[in-house]
Amino acid sequence: MQTFFKNIKGDRLIWAIAALLAIFSFLPVYSAASNLAYVSGVGNTFSYFVKHFMHLFLGFAIMYGVHKIPYRYFRGLSMVMIPIVLVLLVITMFQGTTIEGANASRWIQIPFVGMSFQTSTLASVVLMVYVARYLSKIHNKQVTFLETILPLWVPVFFVLILILPANFSTTAIIFLMVMMLSFIGGYPVKYLAVIIGVGIVALTLFVLVAKAFPEAMPNRVDTWMSRVENFSNGADTEADYQIEKAKIAIASGDIFGRGPGKSQQKNFLPQSSSDFIFAIIIEEYGLVGGLFLLVLYSWLLFRIVIVSQKSDTIFGKLLVLGVGLPIIFQALINMAVAVELFPVTGQTLPLISSGGTSIWMTCLAIGIILSVSARREQLKQQDINDDNPLEILSETI
Repeated sequence: MQTFFKNIKGDRLIWAIAALLAIFSFLPVYSAASNLAYVSGVGNTFSYFVKHFMHLFLGFAIMYGVHKIPYRYFRGLSMVMIPIVLVLLVITMFQGTTIEGANASRWIQIPFVGMSFQTSTLASVVLMVYVARYLSKIHNKQVTFLETILPLWVPVFFVLILILPANFSTTAIIFLMVMMLSFIGGYPVKYLAVIIGVGIVALTLFVLVAKAFPEAMPNRVDTWMSRVENFSNGADTEADYQIEKAKIAIASGDIFGRGPGKSQQKNFLPQSSSDFIFAIIIEEYGLVGGLFLLVLYSWLLFRIVIVSQKSDTIFGKLLVLGVGLPIIFQALINMAVAVELFPVTGQTLPLISSGGTSIWMTCLAIGIILSVSARREQLKQQDINDDNPLEILSETI
């Protein structure tokens, strides 16, 4: 164990925050999984607990392995992975999975292991690394809009258009994060305005075509529109069932909650162990539990900004923000949905919700951040050694 901790590099506080979130997730997931086991009739509550443990174990193994890779290698890997991600998205999109006529093609089956994988989450991380690479390449250079279209915006467009039919919320988050990273990276604001305008027009055309020719391609346009309309009108419809149950759970939590495992709304709230686990946490642990999570994610954001600022290269700075900010943004959206500040999106709570793909890709992103932080530690240690005459003498001998 001591050898293991000696091999852990990077920001120790980020390691601690990730570990705290993972440890905290076990009790609410175990509690919420009881209803899932009952409804599905597959396995029991403990089997879901073990499954969640295995997802986290593999996730932290990914985090450990990735943080050992010098972050400069992610430049080339992003260029290699972009075509692979596009192929995976095409396969996922055309695998033909529909639910009541709506496109639900978000997962791809992994052969021989009987597991599914949500390709859009991998695409999100890879795309953010790719965008960070390109922005660092043109940093402090005068570029025209036309010369950035092919190397920057064409890959972004293809990734987004392949995710959009089945998952609007993920598409919107990726687009917003790319815009934010581009702004931080110094990409001209006037060009960003053009991209935003093109994005709005493209989305409008997609919705109009989907409404005019609903049989041409399975999509979830009607689901998106109904969620937004119900949210804006405050209508008490069947589509709002999840929100109503989540609000009841939150209201029942009070200050200190009902206690671990004593949630009642987990028996009625769909996706209680994933999309709406924040409501279950507040019901069982009260306002204190909710604030505890908010503090942890805020602390993680603070450390992400610190690691970014201390990076020795522009690529490192943008890389940390590119893969780190979406984690925080996704957490805030999940919480906002539970308290009805945002329409239902289906976004999970990072490192808390059950679900393998979300956990693995979050750990991948944190591993990349830790790789950048580890490089900073390495440079600092080299400076100390260079300033130490005894160290220099020993190396000479």
